[in-house]
Amino acid sequence: MNSKLLSDHGLLNYIAGADYNFRYTLIGDQIKPEIERAVTQLKAPVKEIYTVAQTHSANVAYANGENGEPFVIGKTFADADGLITDKAGVALLIKYADCTPVVIFDPVRKVQAIVHAGWRGTVQRISQLAIEQMIHDFDCTLENLYVYVGPTIDQDHYEVGLDVYEAFSTFPNRDQLFYPKGNKYHLSMQKANHQLILEAGIDPSHIEVEAASTFTDARFHSARQSGANYHLNGLVTMIPSAEVNHG
Repeated sequence: MNSKLLSDHGLLNYIAGADYNFRYTLIGDQIKPEIERAVTQLKAPVKEIYTVAQTHSANVAYANGENGEPFVIGKTFADADGLITDKAGVALLIKYADCTPVVIFDPVRKVQAIVHAGWRGTVQRISQLAIEQMIHDFDCTLENLYVYVGPTIDQDHYEVGLDVYEAFSTFPNRDQLFYPKGNKYHLSMQKANHQLILEAGIDPSHIEVEAASTFTDARFHSARQSGANYHLNGLVTMIPSAEVNHG
């Protein structure tokens, strides 16, 4: 499975779901063949592979193909939930269960960013920070950006407490993102992240929001569905080298 919007604009991408597991704390070094298998689906030469530790931060690390810390496979950053690169052949991998992967791509400047947005990262506006970094550091422009909001948990199955509802107090349309049920709330991660992308100034026709739910769709892992021993999905993206033929 992949994003048609991103593929149509030249970004290689692959969503690795229930047939994979990227939860390093559960499988250890077995993550290496899992990542290798996913990256193979890009069907293009890969120079380096990057992951991040994912600490529910709003940090987006620049992956230049040489920096980062050595990992079981490729390179990683210890305190980041996003990656950005302008290098062809550098694959970026985000892991998630019910959180939201967001990919941003500028096919003109050839720059991409990918972020892991749990509710904490969403509150911190990690996708907007990635967009700002693309504009500031790589001269990207809003009109050239395309965004994919990937599979995440659906609203009916994402019950949260008052603390999460209050954390979204800075969102102007907060009550469009939640509905109350008893003393709990149900949050739409799709709507929340879509709202952030629109707020950033991205052309609505340049946005693809995945409708599939990690909770109800058997193609994906879900932490809420599986409990403590949940597995992780992955979304891997890469700017292809110029010699790769898409046709």
